[in-house]
Amino acid sequence: MYAVVRTGGKQYRVAKDEVIAVEKLVAETGSSLDLGEVLMIGDDRNTTVGSPLVAGASVSAEVVEQTRGDKIVVFKKKRRKNYRRKKGHRQYVTLLRITDINMSGAKDYAGSATASERQVPATREGVDGDDDKDGS
Repeated sequence: MYAVVRTGGKQYRVAKDEVIAVEKLVAETGSSLDLGEVLMIGDDRNTTVGSPLVAGASVSAEVVEQTRGDKIVVFKKKRRKNYRRKKGHRQYVTLLRITDINMSGAKDYAGSATASERQVPATREGVDGDDDKDGS
């Protein structure tokens, strides 16, 4: 089973026992937290897509570590002007281990209607003028 969650302005596809690096969250190492913004939940057979969020769904995670990511180099240059500036920084990240995907209250993407109950929109004949009865 997997889920797509939104945190820190980004979306992550997560599964149970996976470790992901997200934008810094205010939490102590070893504590657990719930990610409530679940956009989609799926497995081999069913997929639940929220509009925009899946109602009642959450993802439980444990904080593994508060750390910093790799160094990002910011280099600016203007050609033929002898202008070069090199700076860099390391972003703070939180490592999370996904412990559980809770989908209480989540419905199937198709809703409660089966394939035979779903309505197919009727097409209108004669809209583009090809099927006129009067022959003009």
